[in-house]
Amino acid sequence: MQILHATTVAHAGRAAILIGASGRGKSALALELMALGAQLVADDRTVLRRAGGQIITEAPDAIRGRIEARFVGILHAEPAPATAAALIIDLDRTETERLPPHRSKNLLGIALPLLHNSETRHFPAAILQYLVAGRSD
Repeated sequence: MQILHATTVAHAGRAAILIGASGRGKSALALELMALGAQLVADDRTVLRRAGGQIITEAPDAIRGRIEARFVGILHAEPAPATAAALIIDLDRTETERLPPHRSKNLLGIALPLLHNSETRHFPAAILQYLVAGRSD
């Protein structure tokens, strides 16, 4: 088990782990994804555990069902159950390629697909579609 400084959302039974330094927009992106239909797994800290060939994500009990909205306050959210991770999004790195190469990052010895931040309007929708159907080779 590991606790990661990350915000995690789930959609279609798959989780996206949002990583980055404080103030990089993890909670803000999670709120956008939630507005499009994703469910909050955890905000700010995500518990990771390995189960076979998967990483299972969930919230620490103390913060389950809560998300920070800067300049608004701590909001309640219906928490998603423990969900297998399908994707990591690194908000500290900005994508510069129109069709980026396949990247991955290891967590608990398992390689997960990695995306870099994109400040395009469609980024939240693209993340949800990635969770639904994956990426073409």
